[in-house]
Amino acid sequence: MSMTRRVVLITGAGGGIGTEVVKRFLANGDTVIGTDASAVALSNLEREVGADPAMITSTANITDEDDVGELAALARAHGGLDILINCAGSFPFTTFTDMTLDQWRNVIDINLTGNYVVTHALLPLMKARGWGRIVNIGSASMFPGVAGQVHYVSAKAGLVGLTRSLAREVGDEGITVNLITPGLTLTKPVAENFDPALIESQRAGRAIARDQRAEDLAGPVFFLASPDAAFITGQTLNVDGGMFMN
Repeated sequence: MSMTRRVVLITGAGGGIGTEVVKRFLANGDTVIGTDASAVALSNLEREVGADPAMITSTANITDEDDVGELAALARAHGGLDILINCAGSFPFTTFTDMTLDQWRNVIDINLTGNYVVTHALLPLMKARGWGRIVNIGSASMFPGVAGQVHYVSAKAGLVGLTRSLAREVGDEGITVNLITPGLTLTKPVAENFDPALIESQRAGRAIARDQRAEDLAGPVFFLASPDAAFITGQTLNVDGGMFMN
């Protein structure tokens, strides 16, 4: 498989991490289908990236099978799919005592079930190629746990099981499945909504004692999607500046 001119689909493409991942694959000469639930976020992405004919954007709810079916059709129209990056996520704070069942289900749907819906719809395109890379974006918060985010951390921890079990199912078909767990990443929503003391505690607790930036994730994602990672599957790559060393 060539390292360029691949077809890459990235969910959550309008978010801070997703945008950096989009730019990394575009710089490599790949065709990128970027999807996000927010049309505004995709418009911002288009402005940041500029006029690049290799980027296609499409608004979609990753928990909706019809929306995701349209993404699969879009990928098929561009020749198939080589790489899937499941980057979409939602990370609200709600204490467990105050959490409603609807809040629980919504966060589980976006952070876990959405990965299933997207991967289930797009996997046949990789199987048809006999080659593929799936990279799921989890969270290093699953290591210590986070008060007020039981639903979020539960969903992200669930991605470990999804990643490992799917890797065993598709390994003989030339497809790898891996998980990246970022630390607290200083995207715009985090900077605007998280307690500054929490952000400082994360910075101080790292071996590399600085804020984690979205661009810190683009390289690891790109590596796991490359032929160089052909014998790596079912693994969790923790990218948090040395906060948690496993």
